[in-house]
Amino acid sequence: MQHLNLNKQPLTKKALYNLLSSRFDGVDKKLSHIPNPALLHNGEKAAKRIAEAILTNQKIVLVGDYDVDGVSSTAIMVDFFRQIPYPLEAIIPNRFNDGYGVSPKILERIEADLVLTVDNGITAVEAAKICKERGIDLIITDHHTPSDNLPDAYAIVDPKLKECNYPFKEICGAQVAWLVLALVKKELSLNIDMKQFLDILAIAIIADVMPLIDINRTLVKEGLKYIMYSNRPSSIIIRDFLNKSQINSEDIGFMIAPRLNSAGRLEDASIALEFYTAQDTNKAYHQFELLGKLNELRKETEAQTTQIAFTQVNENDNVIVVAGEEWHEGVVGIVASRLVDKYSKPAIVLSIHGEDAKGSARSVGEVNVYELIKENEHLLTKFGGHKMAAGLGLKTENIELFREALNQSAQSIPKEDFIPKESLSGILETDEIDNEFLTLLETFEPFGEANARPSFLLEDAEVVSIKLLGADKSHSKIEVRQYPHQRKTVELIAFRTVYEMPSDRKISCSYTIAKNEFNGRVSTQLLLKKIY
Repeated sequence: MQHLNLNKQPLTKKALYNLLSSRFDGVDKKLSHIPNPALLHNGEKAAKRIAEAILTNQKIVLVGDYDVDGVSSTAIMVDFFRQIPYPLEAIIPNRFNDGYGVSPKILERIEADLVLTVDNGITAVEAAKICKERGIDLIITDHHTPSDNLPDAYAIVDPKLKECNYPFKEICGAQVAWLVLALVKKELSLNIDMKQFLDILAIAIIADVMPLIDINRTLVKEGLKYIMYSNRPSSIIIRDFLNKSQINSEDIGFMIAPRLNSAGRLEDASIALEFYTAQDTNKAYHQFELLGKLNELRKETEAQTTQIAFTQVNENDNVIVVAGEEWHEGVVGIVASRLVDKYSKPAIVLSIHGEDAKGSARSVGEVNVYELIKENEHLLTKFGGHKMAAGLGLKTENIELFREALNQSAQSIPKEDFIPKESLSGILETDEIDNEFLTLLETFEPFGEANARPSFLLEDAEVVSIKLLGADKSHSKIEVRQYPHQRKTVELIAFRTVYEMPSDRKISCSYTIAKNEFNGRVSTQLLLKKIY
């Protein structure tokens, strides 16, 4: 565990408070501190064109995206236009039939005066050209990193454009859409409360793994509170399902976002959009049930594919490349993450369809998987992404060549770059864990990207007993004693882990602490993260 570089001095509540406080610069921001949307480059130009289209009764078609951010962006737009009221045709491309975002294929079925995108479009050069030829104004709203070659659109609103002066750039697609709508509201002097969308906005920010700092922290905190009293049928269903006195970011990240994502991954994202935009709780409940079933199917498909993928791994490779006939495209990214977790190496998982294969890459530590792939782009038909994740396509006959070339390239990467990054706060005296400790943690929520829930180390703790939990006995409850002189023991919950008693009855592991609510009773829960 030398690579953890961990201060092994015992961590007290006060020391933890100081440690977490150091993550934030000054006092929390308020909603009133959200920068003026007019600072978005082309924001006002886009809003004026949308307003003009509404005032002159032009046909507006929206093109969204199938992940949670894309569906959330679309849902906010649909609800806003419904309240004007003005007809809006919203299309979310189907991952399997249409591919990603606004594209020539999607445009074949669109008749419109104005096409508006949310959470996509920054790379839609070909689609922009077709729109221009057909006399359609295209407004792109996106948050992804632009390339040098921008689409020739009527307006592009993206905080990452070099010309954009919006002060906080790490916002998701739903936030960009929401800010543009605020400008449309102003342009048309509409009486629409923009706070009513905070519930959807918070889900999008969490699901799209935006850093939970600055205005994102404010929006998520307010959005999570809003879910607790919103009259939106989907929010009513979410809070009934979670059945907690307070909803936190991890509830959304682990329980809600995967359900919303499963629609686009396995079938069609319109199922999630209809959940968000349902006008009564019966419809929202029906859609949520469908999402639940799809999420179960997603888990099953993912587990089966992961097991097969494990058997294909060449453990001598520094970069894992595995491929299978007709593996479900909706789960290859998650399977790649599972391989990274197990082998601590970058992993690429490909689904083969005849002569073509496409898939996803995930990385580890400091390895830039995008650069590795780019170095071997002569073997690919397409690719894109960033340091830690990428998508790619290639001819099936080139898979083995690509695997060899990738591993050749990886030889120049220092070994230390492959070490997974895990941040541990320190060794906490388990006697410190009580309700006061939970209150301290709550002060620093929401936890997520750029504000991780603190993890602690248990080193050579005594394993007192182990119980297997769940109908299929697939979870473990491990009772441990931190120090031999202690009488007190604590229980660690290890989900999806069947833990067997070690021969020396010792365990070293990392864990987090969370509030557990069951039948109105509140208790602390220690969740095992990683066994060393």
